[in-house]
Amino acid sequence: NSNKNNLKRTMIIGAGSAGIMILREIEQNKSLDLNVVAFIDDDREKINNYVCNKMVYGPVRDLNKFTKKFRITDLIVACPSAGNDRIKDIVNIIDYKGINVMIMPEIAKVLTHNVNSTLRNVSINDLLGRNEILLDTNEIKDFIANKVVLVTGGGGSIGSEICRQILEYNPKLLIIFDIYENSVYSLITELDIKYRDKKEKPAYIALIGSVRDVDRLNQIFKEYNPNIVFHAAAHKHVPLMEFSPMEAIKNNVFGTFNVAKICDKYNIEKMVHISTDKAVNPTNVMGASKRICEMIIESWNLKSLKTKYSMVRFGNVLGSNGSVIPLFQKQIEAGGPITVTHPEINRFFMTIPEACSLVIQSGVYALGGEKFILDMGKPVKIVDLAKKMIQLSGLVLDKDIKIEFTGLRPGEKLYEELLLDTSKANKTNNDKIFIEK
Repeated sequence: NSNKNNLKRTMIIGAGSAGIMILREIEQNKSLDLNVVAFIDDDREKINNYVCNKMVYGPVRDLNKFTKKFRITDLIVACPSAGNDRIKDIVNIIDYKGINVMIMPEIAKVLTHNVNSTLRNVSINDLLGRNEILLDTNEIKDFIANKVVLVTGGGGSIGSEICRQILEYNPKLLIIFDIYENSVYSLITELDIKYRDKKEKPAYIALIGSVRDVDRLNQIFKEYNPNIVFHAAAHKHVPLMEFSPMEAIKNNVFGTFNVAKICDKYNIEKMVHISTDKAVNPTNVMGASKRICEMIIESWNLKSLKTKYSMVRFGNVLGSNGSVIPLFQKQIEAGGPITVTHPEINRFFMTIPEACSLVIQSGVYALGGEKFILDMGKPVKIVDLAKKMIQLSGLVLDKDIKIEFTGLRPGEKLYEELLLDTSKANKTNNDKIFIEK
């Protein structure tokens, strides 16, 4: 079979049912251009035996030896039942130089889609090993369906993802409110394309304006009469706010005050304020301004007769505007160096969709006055993140690309405090959401 030579030499990690399924799909689907050379597995009974006419090698820790030996160009991780921690260990073993790595999601998803579209490339999330978050979608449906929902800062990294998720729950109307027209424009364009062919299009509208502008807020609340408000509008970049402290106060403190006050005036059902771990014992202007916002929310909750105010506090989100991932990607593309402020600096990370789904779930739980704290897992050393991104790019640290330490920036802490001392917090029905006592 001469054309086999042109196919990509592929090895499947995991010789169980998922691996066999992938193999069959590859053999039937010529457009994939893959030729499975072998399996690799940890099961002693399978090693050095054949599965579907392919030899099984092992153990998985010797992976790189076999990929070199068989000149493998493509690896498929097909052990969905192993759990995220094991998959994290596997993807961290791989030497990515010259190798394309794909991951197969949970088998249930594969059975309902065609396999080809469900294989996906390894992402930084896999290297960090975050477990998928489970939500009570029925509760969220009851909370959002047929309501008018307003998201301030709706074009930002967090705000726009809250908007995307809210539209999945059939609101009566979603109002995307932001001062920055470019990000709103790109979100609206994305949503228009996404829902273009849907019979039942969700209703959404983009309105430009600032939370500092009380008249504009009044106009919108009067016209659209929202039921639920997610307040995500804020200045958030720590180093920038050190040099423009008044702007942080204007936008964060007064903006939050304006929104909270108008929610009370129009008897809004719930206002959910997005806070940050930087509001805990703040060492910078941004964190201090967000701590004042929390106090404003707490006091309006005591004062208001109708509106239930709550807030959600979480750490850094992977891949949001200005987070380290896009920065490191740019630095890698430019050939380095990657700049890290300090060898010991660490941060809590979550993906944007995870954080936003927990924010919406918190809104369901809110009875008024709660400070919801998201369990961000274990802190990640930024330098480890940089090393993993270099590895994922198939480059070699210090040979292809260097890491430089630049020193802490104004107002920056080595360790963020999420203050999730579970002994001092109450559990909710979701094991990732706690309420500070």
